[in-house]
Amino acid sequence: MNLAYVAAGRFEGFWERGIEAWDMAAGVLLVREAGGRVTDITGKPYDLQAKNALASNGKLHEKCSRS
Repeated sequence: MNLAYVAAGRFEGFWERGIEAWDMAAGVLLVREAGGRVTDITGKPYDLQAKNALASNGKLHEKCSRS
C-alpha cells in the first residue's frame, strides 16, 4: 500500500527494512511506471533479493539514500 501511495503522489518517499520479494514486486512496478525511483537504501539498483528498499518520487531520492 505504501508503494502505491508513492506512485499516486500521496507520499514523497518510503523506505523499509526486512522485506521480502512478495511484499515489493507489484509496488516497485507501480512506482517505476509512475515515474518514481526504487533502489536499496544505499542507492544501488533494487532487485527482488534485497532486504531493504527506498522508493521516492525521484526528486528527493538522492537526499534519502545512504551513500
